[in-house]
Amino acid sequence: MEPAPTDRTDLAILVQLLRDARRSLRRIAAEVGMSAPAVGERISRLERLGVVRGYRAEIDWSRLGYGLVVYVRVIAVQGSQQQEAVEALRALPEVEQVEVVTGDSDLLVRLRARDQRHLRRCLFEGVWRVPGIQRTETLICLGELPPKAFDLELAESLLGQPGAVPPG
Repeated sequence: MEPAPTDRTDLAILVQLLRDARRSLRRIAAEVGMSAPAVGERISRLERLGVVRGYRAEIDWSRLGYGLVVYVRVIAVQGSQQQEAVEALRALPEVEQVEVVTGDSDLLVRLRARDQRHLRRCLFEGVWRVPGIQRTETLICLGELPPKAFDLELAESLLGQPGAVPPG
């Protein structure tokens, strides 16, 4: 996929959105030295290009009773059946993420459970019933660190590097 045409101003706007997506257009405009309508047009263009994919609330699921984070390494069938397995796994409510990976596993699944009993139910009644799954290994997260502000840190580093942003 080709990178979207962006410039340093677009990147500065993205940094402001990453710091606080609820920030007003007027405040972002003041930070980047533009008018609010011009910032609004740029944000709309970035959304159309797929650079900005959406805005969301971050939920602390442990505060809602889903404190057990689990990774499941999956060995699955190859080909089109693997895509069916991915879709079936993604349809399970407790599954946060499914990644196709290289190495001795085919898929890496991240899920959340309330406790070990709930995890057992997720595995027996959900994951292990998905057609095409041949073997799994379950890894229980012993402590979850706060997420790194990866998007913001990378955008800020690009903003500080001359020539890091493809010309737009």
